[in-house]
Amino acid sequence: MAQYTLEEKDSFIVLGIGTELKSHYTDFAGINKEKADFWSAVEQDGTLDTLKSVAKNDYIFAVNEAVNNKMMYYAGVMTEASLPEATRMIQFPKGEYIVVKGEAASSDELSNQLAGIAFGQVLPEVNEVAYVGGPNTSVEMGHRDGVVFGEMWIPVVRK
Repeated sequence: MAQYTLEEKDSFIVLGIGTELKSHYTDFAGINKEKADFWSAVEQDGTLDTLKSVAKNDYIFAVNEAVNNKMMYYAGVMTEASLPEATRMIQFPKGEYIVVKGEAASSDELSNQLAGIAFGQVLPEVNEVAYVGGPNTSVEMGHRDGVVFGEMWIPVVRK
C-alpha cells in the first residue's frame, strides 16, 4: 500500500481563483491538460502572484471541488483575506485528513502524482475511513534540491 498518514487538521480557508473542468471525469489526460493550461495562464497573467500577496504562508493550493454538479479546479492560498478577482472562499472542515507526501520535478507532476496515489491506491485500500466528498487539495510546500515537494490533503470520516 502507498505511504500515507491520517492527520487531524483545524478548519482552514483557501482563497481560490478557478475554472470549470470540461473533460469527462474519467478522461484523465483531458483533465490534466486543462489543469496544466489553467496553471500556465494564472502564472503568466499575474493571478498567482496576486494570490500570493495575501497568503498566510508560502503554500500554493490546487483544489478540486464539485460545485453545483460541475468539476471546479482552483489555484489558491491559505488566507482570510479577500480579493475582487477571487472566485471562491473554499472552506475545509476541521477533522481527519488522509495525507500523502511526495516530490517531483514540477508542480504539475507533483499534483498529478499525489492525486494518483491518493485516489488510485490509498483510498481504495483504507478500511477505517472514507472520503465522502468536499474539497480536496494538493499543496505545494516548497522546493529543495531541484524538486518540488508537497502533500495531498483529503478530508475523511470514520466508517
